[in-house]
Amino acid sequence: MESITKYFPGLSDKQKEQFAALYDLYYDWNSKINVVSRKDIDKLQLHHVLHSLAIAKFVEMGEMFKPGTKVMDVGTGGGFPGIPLAIMFPEVQFHLVDSIGKKVRVAGEIAQSIGLTNVRTSHSRAEEIKEKYNFVVSRAVMQLPDLVKICRKNISNEQFNALPNGIICLKGGDMTAETAPFKNCHEIVDVSDYFQEEYFKDKKVVYVQV
Repeated sequence: MESITKYFPGLSDKQKEQFAALYDLYYDWNSKINVVSRKDIDKLQLHHVLHSLAIAKFVEMGEMFKPGTKVMDVGTGGGFPGIPLAIMFPEVQFHLVDSIGKKVRVAGEIAQSIGLTNVRTSHSRAEEIKEKYNFVVSRAVMQLPDLVKICRKNISNEQFNALPNGIICLKGGDMTAETAPFKNCHEIVDVSDYFQEEYFKDKKVVYVQV
């Protein structure tokens, strides 16, 4: 928890309890279903929870998500980045989508276990989802142009956040080729601008306005 409260000192008691519960829940589920890499489970808070919250830091710069914002997490797996973001933004609606049923089931069970009422899950491919959202988020699911092509249909034309509707991804490495098609409608931020740990040295938050 120290790595989370260090960067997010304003958490409510309920949020702290929810974040603190994640390790035991994921550890237990991971013993049955390989949701998180076995070698990575002990670093869950840093490598998965805090990494997911880099999107929260990025959104803070745009004055946060307003209550009622709708977000789809594509390729959520066991719930990243969707579940940490849903804890952080309890008045935002999150739809967690993944094509692997057993993983997205874990995400749903964990959301229910910690009392998240702003999360729903779907065992589905993103191509099959027809609903509209203000934002799509993902964590290294696919190449950015492919993600934009699939999810463009899901981005609503109705704007009510300071940050224009679009896609926010957690990526790694050199993003030059992936962002080239988007020219002036994208932004790349180093996660190390937010978090000091060595793990985040090559991590990026990539935003594309759609």
